[in-house]
Amino acid sequence: MQSTKHLFLAFALAFGLFFFASAQQYGIKGVILDVESMKPIEGASVRLLERNRESATDKEGNFFFDLPKGDKQYTIIAGLIGYMPDTLIVRRGQDDIDFATLSLVSKNSVLDEIVISRRRERISEIALLDMRRQSNLMVEYMGAQELSRKGISDAGAAVNRMTGVSRQEGSNEVFVRGLGDRYNNTTLNGLPVPSNDPELKNLELGLFTSDIIEYITIDKVYSTYLPGDFAGGNVDIASKNYNGKGFLEVKLGANTNTNVLKNWNSFYLQDGPSPLGFANYGVPNDPLGGFNFQNSMNPVKKTPIAGNLGVLGGKSFQFGNGHKLNLFASANFTSDTYHREGVNRRLSTGRETINDLYQIRQGYTTNSTGMLTANYVFNPNHSITYNFLLMNSSDQFYDTYTGELRDMAEDGSGLIRRSTFIQNTVTANQLLGKHKLDDKIDLNWGLSYNNVKTKIPDRIQNYMKFDDQLQDYVFIRNTVTDNHRYFQDLTENEIALNVAASYKLDDDKGVWSVGYNGKMKKRAFEDFQVNFRVPTTRSIDPTNLDEFFNQANLDSELFTQEGFNADLPQTYDGDLKTHAPFTNLQYNLNERLSGTLGLRYENIRQDVSFMTQLDRSGNTNSITRNEVLPSLLLKYILKDNQNLRMGLSRTYTLPQFKERAFFIYRDINESKQGNPNLYPSTDYNLDLRWEAFPKSSELLSATLFGKYIQNPINEVQLASSSNDISYVNIGAYGTVYGVEVEFKKELLASEQFGKLSIGANAAYLQTDQEIDSEKVRRETQFPSGGSYNINLTDSRSGFTGASNFLVNADLAYYKAFQNGSDVMATVVYNYFSDRLYALGSEGRGNQIDKGVGTLDFILKYKINNRFGVDANILNVTNPSFDRIQENQTGTDSSIAAPTLFNYKKGVRFSVGVRYRL
Repeated sequence: MQSTKHLFLAFALAFGLFFFASAQQYGIKGVILDVESMKPIEGASVRLLERNRESATDKEGNFFFDLPKGDKQYTIIAGLIGYMPDTLIVRRGQDDIDFATLSLVSKNSVLDEIVISRRRERISEIALLDMRRQSNLMVEYMGAQELSRKGISDAGAAVNRMTGVSRQEGSNEVFVRGLGDRYNNTTLNGLPVPSNDPELKNLELGLFTSDIIEYITIDKVYSTYLPGDFAGGNVDIASKNYNGKGFLEVKLGANTNTNVLKNWNSFYLQDGPSPLGFANYGVPNDPLGGFNFQNSMNPVKKTPIAGNLGVLGGKSFQFGNGHKLNLFASANFTSDTYHREGVNRRLSTGRETINDLYQIRQGYTTNSTGMLTANYVFNPNHSITYNFLLMNSSDQFYDTYTGELRDMAEDGSGLIRRSTFIQNTVTANQLLGKHKLDDKIDLNWGLSYNNVKTKIPDRIQNYMKFDDQLQDYVFIRNTVTDNHRYFQDLTENEIALNVAASYKLDDDKGVWSVGYNGKMKKRAFEDFQVNFRVPTTRSIDPTNLDEFFNQANLDSELFTQEGFNADLPQTYDGDLKTHAPFTNLQYNLNERLSGTLGLRYENIRQDVSFMTQLDRSGNTNSITRNEVLPSLLLKYILKDNQNLRMGLSRTYTLPQFKERAFFIYRDINESKQGNPNLYPSTDYNLDLRWEAFPKSSELLSATLFGKYIQNPINEVQLASSSNDISYVNIGAYGTVYGVEVEFKKELLASEQFGKLSIGANAAYLQTDQEIDSEKVRRETQFPSGGSYNINLTDSRSGFTGASNFLVNADLAYYKAFQNGSDVMATVVYNYFSDRLYALGSEGRGNQIDKGVGTLDFILKYKINNRFGVDANILNVTNPSFDRIQENQTGTDSSIAAPTLFNYKKGVRFSVGVRYRL
């Protein structure tokens, strides 16, 4: 704790040392680019219309007009012989330097207007860098151009390429600066979206396909515009908003991977789900009154074909009264197949085997996305936008486990079959308004209604072994739950309102803002499991379980059916209400130093009620908090292309519904249960960043950050006979600190050879937390008696999911040809170091996911104005994903740490074509 205080003080002192005097400039600085090659144009004429001043661009395409600060509008006209001119209107504000980007089109260009519009969008990567430079907030962007260049198909893959961000392999959980799902937020156009997974707080980012993304913003530094339930980061997805003449684009593609190809003729899934990722069945009527299930229990052989089909288009309509309507629509379907195999073990305290299995998983995923955006512009000062988004995703996978099962198949003859289908449907409706009431007052508002439905309509599980005497398979069981069919339904509805008004102070001294964020969310969860009490001496055929499980055998009492508890389903309901007024004052303290002081108040009430196999009382437990959340952001302009920034804030972390519901979810090798006594953490955040923009397309930045978290929440293994995992406030405090660096650089830019650029980011971080078993026992007392006890191996640990070292790098080449074609090739590398998966208990060492590096290659070739081809090779090196259990403290270091889990994903190939009408 003392070292953390010293760290925070060092950061603050370091910030003060960077204040020094330097030459001052005022005016408009800009760059002029060729729209086809996106390279700078030297010698272009630039005219400032209002001042009748002219200039010319230098060899890097840059120009500058010295102008005083002030709220005044200027018109810039750029031209060059052989090019069509471009015009841009720039409003000078309180910044010392305003930046502008113009793009010229050759008069001999064979590009049509649609393609020109798309090319101009590519310049948006430069525009987003400029937005980052000018912003008073500490934000990071990734736009549509960068998504395309790196072959990124969705928002989940996008954030995984951003500094200090990683995803847990085999999960949708995102870690920002070592902090997992509960510490982060996801918003769409600034409005919240609910989770599609009862395990997680945030919506799966992979649902947002690149077709519907304008850009992605990640805030890792808190400001009072953001929800106060924040410590890691807030990911905001800005959806497409088209403006221009009509266009229509059709895309078609196919994909596969080496693992699937090797098992092409032995690919199995469960019966029931459609190839499009939908299922119209669930808990049968009278599930215990007969064998009333709709689908077969037998695996079904499938042809593992996967690909994508998409259509998108847009058009603007101009009306006689000056009003304008911009429409954009997109419909996209993608599917993928996968096969992975490897060990899946569970060890006891003394490293004895509990389960020693070899797992084969074959799966098929889909994602169907439909979006409609209607933007109505009354005039330059007033506009309203309606966004509708429908996303349906599915994951169907068939697991086969073979090997040793304690007390059931210790000779290694065990066989487990488990088939699962998960369907998530998300519907988002948003109404957004932007209004400039006068030269000083702006008003922005947003209203959303979201609905999420998640279901597991029929998960099937059976335990078997090979019997030497019968020379055939028989059922085995430790408990009646080992052989079952499971059904789950979750529905969540959310209403949110954002309102913010800003007032420009006199003499461009700054901006004062006030606003309100409100959110009301309700979740209803229900699951039901039909357990089969089966004989253990009867021969069965694992490939034809329908031969045994049928109505005739149920009538003959060869097996019986049972529910969870008194034949009733398990349920829990969650209700969350948040009301949050806030205010910000952004003030220019002098010509170089500006500060933003914010204050947010949040009234939070979370209610969770449950009726489960652990507690059928139906009681409600509540959390009510009144949080006062201050924040301070400072920005110091070292030069016109360099900034120094500092952020300081207080936030909190709220437990999630499922974490507080007294409910057990069982998997093959682990079970999780909620803790009704869980309560929020309090977070203190400090950031210091230096950033430079040597050119309009280049960036160099370094960030130091530190976090102090009171009463951090962790998943731990309970000291009990079942060894279930639960959630506890593990100790009095935890800390996170580290450094992030990022750069983008042009290595080559010439008409003859094209453009070669490199980008990279890296993060090094350390996490630490206190483990206090007595605190956990004291804070988890149950009315019915008893408490949660933990017996973790160590008294301190890092945060689960946190890697000490993260690296992303890309090398991109672009070349435009005179016939209108172009080619873009990118190599992308991603690496994360070892990270903690689970804390060791009862003398066992921690479970560690070993570090992995992946390499991708992306190629995009535009043959002509209408036709293009894409080809990707992903996961080129095909590394192994390994989870080990560290040895106990004091164990001979020469003893290899046992592997608990491993597999390879295979090399993935995809090819696609695009055609513009």
